[in-house]
Amino acid sequence: MHMSDTTTQTDFYQVPNLSFDINKLRSALESILKKSKYQTLNITNFHAIPMNKVPGNDDSIKGHNVRGVYWTKPDETGKEVMRDKPIDESKYTELLAEFKNTYFEEVYKALKSKFKIGRVRILLKEPRSTLSWHKDPEPRLHIPIITNPGCKMVIEDVAKHMPADGKVWITNNTRYHNFFNGGEQNRIHIVACLLYTSDAGRRRG
Repeated sequence: MHMSDTTTQTDFYQVPNLSFDINKLRSALESILKKSKYQTLNITNFHAIPMNKVPGNDDSIKGHNVRGVYWTKPDETGKEVMRDKPIDESKYTELLAEFKNTYFEEVYKALKSKFKIGRVRILLKEPRSTLSWHKDPEPRLHIPIITNPGCKMVIEDVAKHMPADGKVWITNNTRYHNFFNGGEQNRIHIVACLLYTSDAGRRRG
């Protein structure tokens, strides 16, 4: 029991004194979805809308630049393999035009003022679906916008639900994890690649 509590505190961290208006987030999302479509890359259960890009480089938000490198253990051998390609997260500094003058811009600026972030994406997880068992190069920052009690992130052997209440979470994605949506509605989070944070530096990868 003690070990689980420690792991939860280490791998799931709610950022203190930082929250956003969930109603404004949902309203802004509704507007964005009228002009932006989720990219799927023809990958099962992957849906993403990039929020920022490498300045002047539209290719940075196309193809597998939307996903990025990760490691997984795909079969019974338990052998770890690398998928996709590494991305220089530090180059993603320009907010996309469709997000400017929206509440997302306010959120983006607030996050950038407090954290060193790379790519920021709106990620959708369909009902009754899951990610692969994998790990990423860096921790991730989450702001849940739409969720349900059946949505949980699992890091190693610990599962946690992050409610859509405007709060900000940091998750240790450098450990093996997945995310599943066991509900019957889409789960939608803002997810940022976290390169450094003075607030929670002790929780970096």
